[in-house]
Amino acid sequence: QVQLVESGGGLVQAGGSLRLSCAASGSDFSINAMAWYRQAPGKQRELVAQITSGGITNYADSVKGRFTIFRDNAKNTLYMQLDSLKPEDTAVYYCNFMIRSYLTRAYRTIWGQGAQVTVSS
Repeated sequence: QVQLVESGGGLVQAGGSLRLSCAASGSDFSINAMAWYRQAPGKQRELVAQITSGGITNYADSVKGRFTIFRDNAKNTLYMQLDSLKPEDTAVYYCNFMIRSYLTRAYRTIWGQGAQVTVSS
């Protein structure tokens, strides 16, 4: 059973910074792409940033130049550095991994539990 555990959310003033982490636990799997999504109250979940197994990154226009996604493959952990935060960044942030089972060779996606990020003006 593979699980994702997120940490690092919190309350910060506009212009401040946070770092989110998402660690995978379990066995007999490999990780392909990783991503961060967010969902603000009353809005749909949106893709914030993603990173391939080879380290290629992609960002939503709204966070380019302010957020940085990176991964530590040895630790099966995904990170995102959030800088120059704005009140409109307030949301629950979810990590998402595409994993492959060594046993069945099947791919599936799994989600973290979510981390609240609140940016005050």
